[in-house]
Amino acid sequence: MNEPARDPTLRPSRRVRVVLLDDADRVLLFSAGNANDGSSRWFTPGGGLWPGESHEQAALRELREETGLTGVTLGPEIWRGRPWTTVLDGIAHEVRQRYFLVRAPAFVVDTSGFEALEASAITGHRWWTTAELAATTDLLRPAGLPVLLATLLTEGPPNQPILVDG
Repeated sequence: MNEPARDPTLRPSRRVRVVLLDDADRVLLFSAGNANDGSSRWFTPGGGLWPGESHEQAALRELREETGLTGVTLGPEIWRGRPWTTVLDGIAHEVRQRYFLVRAPAFVVDTSGFEALEASAITGHRWWTTAELAATTDLLRPAGLPVLLATLLTEGPPNQPILVDG
């Protein structure tokens, strides 16, 4: 996969996301509200890498912290986020995300491992079917998640990561 060149004027921000599917092919998403218009944005578990940590290590750590899930096997990298820019503490960052697949039996999500920022920003979580994703008017990340997930479920993981937005 040819990744876009990194912008040297921006601080790199390496992140990982986990597409967590249960045994009913539902995906777990977290929500954050938009204070301006009251809408919700839904996204997969994940976060930033610690220094010296691989994407794979970060994916399993984030899954443990955000859901309480341990003892799972990390599947392949299925998607790679198109780089985007954000400003954190006055510093411009170029965000690059990798999405990994994990399958696990249905379980009760335990968010007690949230960091303070996550606890203050995340407003909820739920398991979604592909039909529910296709019907929602809420913002989903990555963009096009209903089609991406439906394709993943019918065709299986891609041979190399697919470039996605968000």
